[in-house]
Amino acid sequence: MPLSPATPSLARRAALPAAFAALSLASLLIGAKDIGIGWIFDPSPEALLVLTASRLPRLIALVLTGMGLAISGVILQQILRNRFAEPATTGGMEAAKLGILVALTLFPASAPLLRMGVAMLFCLAANLIFVAILQRIRFRDAVLVPVIGLMFGAVLGALAEFYAFSRNMLQSMQGWMLGDFSRIVQGHYEMIYLVLPVVALTYVFARRFTVLAMGQDMAESLGLGYRGMVALGLTLVSATVAATVITAGAVPFVGLVVPNLVTLWRGDNLQQTLPTVALSGGCLLLFCDILGRIVIYPYEVPLGLTVGAVGGAIFLLLILRRPA
Repeated sequence: MPLSPATPSLARRAALPAAFAALSLASLLIGAKDIGIGWIFDPSPEALLVLTASRLPRLIALVLTGMGLAISGVILQQILRNRFAEPATTGGMEAAKLGILVALTLFPASAPLLRMGVAMLFCLAANLIFVAILQRIRFRDAVLVPVIGLMFGAVLGALAEFYAFSRNMLQSMQGWMLGDFSRIVQGHYEMIYLVLPVVALTYVFARRFTVLAMGQDMAESLGLGYRGMVALGLTLVSATVAATVITAGAVPFVGLVVPNLVTLWRGDNLQQTLPTVALSGGCLLLFCDILGRIVIYPYEVPLGLTVGAVGGAIFLLLILRRPA
């Protein structure tokens, strides 16, 4: 019987959720402690302990981090009107690192929520400075914006490393800033749940963020409070970056790669594509994390390295495929 015209479209829509489910199951099963698929039918106490204390929290943290960073990339790209903008190419990640270091030295006994708040303020300040820098540049080529952002981030990263070096924190900083989810266990990852309201608010204001990409004059002519929406967007991005960095460290390129690939696949209507962006962000981190677990099994490669390699390669391809 011939397939109906809707069949290919339905199959494509089901492919992403199916991939997400498969990657989630693989993430629960793969690790130094071999659980095996048999635990579903005969769960042992040891397997249940590994799942509830380590594997399930890690899965949740990976998914929420991927969703949050992918959504953050969408917001920055709409605000800056540039497809290559995301927290790793605008200095946001490095600013959050510096904020956490400052919080650790000024408030050594502080709760994680306070450290996250300081990191969020530093990230928000860096985003506002970066936007101000771009407003003073008349000619803004699509590739020039991330290049300026990477230089700006390099300056902030150097400040963070100097700050850590001057206080004998450099070695420990390198360990927890790389983007490593092997430390995620029950009771030490719950901060990442703050990403959920960020994703929800982004979806609520999806149409307004779409209008932001038309520019300030066009947005204001359509009745949009441009400055207020920019402030809201940068605040949502800063909260997400701070929560992810303080939970597992810096994870680059997710907000750049995922929105661009989804745009090529589904178009620019944020209200329709945001669920796909969020789910794709989770899939990318799950894939890179699983890759890091099996490359040198039973040891692990930190997620920051695998995402940096995969995301950097895709970033380069996106630049090379730009029409001249």
